[in-house]
Amino acid sequence: MDTVEKIVEDFASDIAMSSFSGTRLRDMIRAIRACKTAAEERAVVRCECAAIRTAISENEPALRHRNMAKLMFIHMLGYPTHFAQMECLKLIAAAGYPEKRVGYLGLMLLLDERQEVLMLVTNSLKQDLNHPNQFIVGLALCALGNICSAEMARDLSPEVERLMRSREVNTKKKAALCSIRIVRKVPDLAENFMALAASLLKEKHHGVLISAIQLCTELCKASKDALEYLRKNCIEGLVRILRDVSNSSYAPEYDVSGIADPFLHIRVLKLMRILGQGDANCSEYMNDILAQVATKTESNKNAGNAILYECVQTIMGIEATSGLRVLAINILGRFLSNRDNNIRYVALNMLMRAIAVDALAVQRHRTTILECVKDADASIRKRALELVFLLVNDTNVKPLTKELIDYLSIADPDFKGDLTSKICSIVEKFSQEKLWYLDQMFKVLSLAGNHVKDDVCHALIVVLSNASELQGYSVRSLYKALQAYGKQGSLVRVAVWCIGEYGEMLVNNVGMLDGEEKITVTESDAVDAVEIALNRHSADATTGAMCLVALLKLSSRFPSTSERVKQIVARNKENVVLELQQRSIEFSSIIQRHQSIRSSLLERMPVLDEASYLVKRATATQATISANKLAPTVAPGGLKLPNGVAKPTSAPLADLLDLSSDGAPASTTTSTTPNDFLQDLLGIGGVSTSTAGVPSTASTDILMDLLSIGSSPSQNGTPGQAESKPVHAVPEAIDLLGSLSSTTSVSAEIKPTHSVSQDMDLLDGLSSSTSFSGPEKTVHPSITAFQSTTLKITFDFKRQPGNARETTIHATFTNLTSCTYTDFIFQAAVPKVTSYCCILCLSFPLAL
Repeated sequence: MDTVEKIVEDFASDIAMSSFSGTRLRDMIRAIRACKTAAEERAVVRCECAAIRTAISENEPALRHRNMAKLMFIHMLGYPTHFAQMECLKLIAAAGYPEKRVGYLGLMLLLDERQEVLMLVTNSLKQDLNHPNQFIVGLALCALGNICSAEMARDLSPEVERLMRSREVNTKKKAALCSIRIVRKVPDLAENFMALAASLLKEKHHGVLISAIQLCTELCKASKDALEYLRKNCIEGLVRILRDVSNSSYAPEYDVSGIADPFLHIRVLKLMRILGQGDANCSEYMNDILAQVATKTESNKNAGNAILYECVQTIMGIEATSGLRVLAINILGRFLSNRDNNIRYVALNMLMRAIAVDALAVQRHRTTILECVKDADASIRKRALELVFLLVNDTNVKPLTKELIDYLSIADPDFKGDLTSKICSIVEKFSQEKLWYLDQMFKVLSLAGNHVKDDVCHALIVVLSNASELQGYSVRSLYKALQAYGKQGSLVRVAVWCIGEYGEMLVNNVGMLDGEEKITVTESDAVDAVEIALNRHSADATTGAMCLVALLKLSSRFPSTSERVKQIVARNKENVVLELQQRSIEFSSIIQRHQSIRSSLLERMPVLDEASYLVKRATATQATISANKLAPTVAPGGLKLPNGVAKPTSAPLADLLDLSSDGAPASTTTSTTPNDFLQDLLGIGGVSTSTAGVPSTASTDILMDLLSIGSSPSQNGTPGQAESKPVHAVPEAIDLLGSLSSTTSVSAEIKPTHSVSQDMDLLDGLSSSTSFSGPEKTVHPSITAFQSTTLKITFDFKRQPGNARETTIHATFTNLTSCTYTDFIFQAAVPKVTSYCCILCLSFPLAL
C-alpha cells in the first residue's frame, strides 16, 4: 500500500508541477479544493511549498507578500510552515502598508509569544508604533495585543500609554485593548494605566468606551490599588454612561433589535458589579440606575433579556437594598415562564445563588419552579429539582413532598433515580413525625422502589424497629403495597423483612390506628406473599436471602405453616447461587432437627439504636466523599496496585441491614478468600476471616455459626489452640447446630481434607460438658533462621503427641566453608509472655 500511495503522490506531483509556477492565492486554493484525495492535496501543497522555498532563496521581493498569504492558508490546513517565519519579519520591515499588513497577519498567525524569533520584531514594532500613518500604528497595536510577551510589554508599554492619549478614535481604542494584554502579562504595570483608563470613560465613542471599561475590569482583577482608585474615580462616570445609553434615542450604528448598544450595557453592568461588591457606598450610588435599567428594559427581545440577566447578577452581587433584590428575583421569575430553554436554565442557576441572599423572595416562585421539574428538557428538570431541594423547609415540606411524589408516578425512567434520591433526602431531613415519614417512604418504595438506595432502606428498617406503636400499621401497609407493586425491589426487601419480624401483627391486626381499615390476612396468605416474592426475585441474591430468612421466622411464628415453609426452603437446596443454597440447607436443618432451639433462635430482632446508626451513616458518607476526592484517576478496567500486591477480591454479600458493630480494629491482612461464606445473616457482629500474619486460603472455610454464636477457631487469639488448614472439598452439607448445648465448646485443628463422603453435623450428640478436639500432632514447614556465606541455621518444628502445649524445635547448623569451627556457642531466648514448653534439639551435620 505504501508503494501504491507513493506512486499516486509522484503522479499528482508531476501533474501539479506542470501547471504550477508562481500561482496566485486564489489559484492555489482552487487547486487544493479540486483534489479528490488526500494524496493529491499533499502533492499540491508540497509543490507549492517548494516553489515558495525557491522564491525565498532567490529573494524575490515582488512575490513575498503573495507567498506569505499562501503560507498562511497552508498553515490553516495543518501543514508545517516554520521555514518562512523570517519572511514575516522582512515584510514587517518593508515600507509599504500592503506588505506590513500581510507581515503582521502572518506574525500573529504563524508565531506565538514562545518563539525566539519574536524578539527580533520588537524594534520594528516600536518604529511602527511611532509611525505617522494611523493605519500602520493600528497594525502594530493589533499584533502587540495578540502576541505580546512579558519582555515586549515592558519595552513597549510607554508607546502604548502615549497612544492612549491620541486624538484618533481607532488608535485610542486599539491602544486600550493592547494595554489589557500588557496588564495581564505584567500586573506590576497596572498603576501606569489607571488614570488613562479613567479618562477614557469620558469619551463619546462606544468603541472606545467598551475598550476602556474592559481595561478597567482587568485592572480591578490585577491590583487592589487599582480597584480602590477606580471606585473613587469611575462610579460617577459609569452611572452616567449607563443612563445615557439607556435613555438614548434610536441610533442605527448601535441598535440591536431595538436596544441601544446592549454590549455597552453589559460591559458597564459587569464593571459596576466588581466595583460595588463589598462596598456599601458604591452600591448605594448604583441603586437608582440599576432599578431604572431593570424596569425600562424590554424582555421580549433576546438582547433585552441579556441586559436584564446581567442587571440581576449585578444587583445580587453588590450591597443592594432588599426592594431591589426582590425586583431582581421577580425578573428571574418571569424568565422561568419564557419559552426559551436557555433563559429558563440561567434563571434557575441564578435563583439557586439567590436563595442564600433572599430565600423568602425565591419562595414566592415555588409553583413556577415546581412546573420546571416536569419540563421536557432533562437539564432544566435536574436544575429545578436541585432548586426545589434548597427551597424545602419545615413549613413547606409536606406540600412540596406531595407534589414531587405525585410527579414520581409519571416521571421519565431516566429522571426517577435523581427524583427519588431527592425525595428520600427531603423526607429524612425534615420529617417531624414518624407516621408521616413512614407513609412517604412507603409511597416512594411503591412508585420507584427499584431506584431507592440500600442505605435508605436500612434507615427505614431502623426507624421501624424503634417505632413499636407503628409496627403493626407498617407491616399492614407494606403487605398491601407488596400485593400491588411486587416488582419494586427495595419495597420487596423491606416488606418481607417486616412480614418476617411482625407477621403475627399482620394476621391479628395488632396496633390498629384511628381511621385505619382492618384487613383479613391468614397465616397462609403471609407465607404466600413471601413465596411469591422469592419466586419473582430469585435472580437477586439479597432479596432471595431475605425471603428465606422471613420464611424461617414465619415457620416459628406460625407453627401450622412449618411443613409448607420447609418445602419452599428445600427447593433452593440446589440453587446455583451459593448464598441461597447455603441458607436453604441450614434452614432446612433448623426446621427438621432443632425444634428445641428454633423459637429462641428466631426471636424478633432487638431494637436497633437509631442515634448510633445515624452517626455511623453520616460518618460513612463523609468518609466516602473524602475518599472520592482523594482517589486517583484510574483508567477503565485498570486498578493501580503496587508490585507484589494481589488484586483484592470482592467482599461477600455483607450485612443485609448494615447494622454490624465495627468498632473493633480491622484485620491487618488485605487478602480475602474468594469463597468466604456469609458470617452473619443480619450483619450483627463482625467476624474476621483470618488472623494477622496467616495468609488466607483459596479454598472454602468451615461455615461459621448461623447467627455468630461462639467464635471461629481462628478468632480465639492463641496460635497454638487452632490453626486453619486448607479444606479442598466439602461436597455435602455441614450442619453446625446439631444438639447445640449452652456449655458446648469447640476447639479443633482443621487439617487438609480431600473429601467428606457423608453429611457432617458437628454439634449432634454433644453433651453439655463435651469438648471436641481434633488431631493433636501438627507438622510445620521448616524455616531458615539464619544464613550467611559461612553458616546456615534451619529450624524444624513438631508438636509432641499427647501434649499440645509442647513443641520440639530441631535446629540444624550447616558449615558452608571448608574450615572447622571451634568454641561454637548457640543461645536461644524465649519471650516471657509465652506459656509453651519448647524442647531444643541441636544437630551438627558437619564438623564445627
